[in-house]
Amino acid sequence: MPELRALEEAVEALDPSALAEFRRWFAEFDAAAWDRQLEADLTAGKLDALLTEAEDDYRSQPRSPL
Repeated sequence: MPELRALEEAVEALDPSALAEFRRWFAEFDAAAWDRQLEADLTAGKLDALLTEAEDDYRSQPRSPL
C-alpha cells in the first residue's frame, strides 16, 4: 500500500511537538471510530448474546443482605 507507506513517512518526519499533536488527534479519532462501531454492533444485535450472558451471570450471583 503506497499510501500507507507515505503516511508512515509523514508521521516519521514530524517534529516532537507535531507528533504529540498528531497522537492526541489520532487518539480522539480512534476513540470516536470505536464508539461508532460499538453503537452499530449494538443496534444490529451483534452483542445480544453477550449481554444476555452477562445478565444471567449477574442474576445468578448471591446477594448479601444489607
